[in-house]
Amino acid sequence: MTKLDIVTNAARMVAPGKGILAADESTGTITKRLDTIDVPSTEDNRRDYRQLLFTTESASDYISGVILYDETLRQSGSDGVPFSKLLWDKGILPGIKVDTGAKDLAGSAGEKVTEGLDGLRERLAEYVELGAAFTKWRAVIEIGAGMPSRACLEANAHALARYAALSQEAGLVPIVEPEVLMDGGHDIERCAEVTEAALQLTFQELFSQNVVLEGMVLKPNMVVPGKHCGQQNSVAEVAEMTVKVLRRHVPGAVPGIAFLSGGQSEVEATAHLNAMNSLGEMPWQLSFSYGRALQASALQAWRGSADNVPAAQAALAHRARMNGLARRGEYSENMEQDAA
Repeated sequence: MTKLDIVTNAARMVAPGKGILAADESTGTITKRLDTIDVPSTEDNRRDYRQLLFTTESASDYISGVILYDETLRQSGSDGVPFSKLLWDKGILPGIKVDTGAKDLAGSAGEKVTEGLDGLRERLAEYVELGAAFTKWRAVIEIGAGMPSRACLEANAHALARYAALSQEAGLVPIVEPEVLMDGGHDIERCAEVTEAALQLTFQELFSQNVVLEGMVLKPNMVVPGKHCGQQNSVAEVAEMTVKVLRRHVPGAVPGIAFLSGGQSEVEATAHLNAMNSLGEMPWQLSFSYGRALQASALQAWRGSADNVPAAQAALAHRARMNGLARRGEYSENMEQDAA
């Protein structure tokens, strides 16, 4: 494969009306998801589930890229066609999660730093040969008593930037994901404060590592109160606070921001995205990179049965369409009832 144009592909990933399907669950995580529907987590079952997602007929109308796990990038469908080729043929860019997970940060009890830089250059070269067009690396930042520390924020920002530089060197678009978790009892103002600190340090490191901003995609959390906070904010308040934080810290050269859903329900994630895209013109595309918020209904509809594949694909197609409309600020919750 020739060296990819990272600027062109970054723009494709956040094309108007489209977003990214996160199907990069590790074997441990996908096993937990399959356990909820009483389906054994065998390699064949994992492949069959991912295949139904990737072969959903109308997906390419609303999905610009799919993040894969290492196992999935190496798999082929039941017809023998590699998943990466299947996606390219549908006009969908295949990507790959390249970090090796969040590990305990030495000297900071309870905090995490994401690892995976050792040997990354060589792995990226292999992923290019396997058909990948972009990469993803997730940093995990928790809010709690005395957390996050400056050390945690700096360590994760530095790792994100080094990963991004290596990805671009290989011709791959890096998705840079500094996730402030919505676990905990903090309010929306505290989430905003921590998100601002994480974004500020991340972009400082990206500049230091000479990352081409036009050839990356940012995948941040939305600014929301913690799940255990007594005061939950309206959709409009979340949208306004999130955009305010992004305007302060994300350079306009970044082509797009693809939000993670972070434990929100399918409808919540879509409604928040729609509200942000209803606030007027932005310096960047406001898109989505959802996992559970695109897959939850499809997984429940499938339940491991080939007979249920059409229903599962219909569920995915509906969620993809709803988020495609939210990309344009044209979604309403009435559309959920109309499809029921």
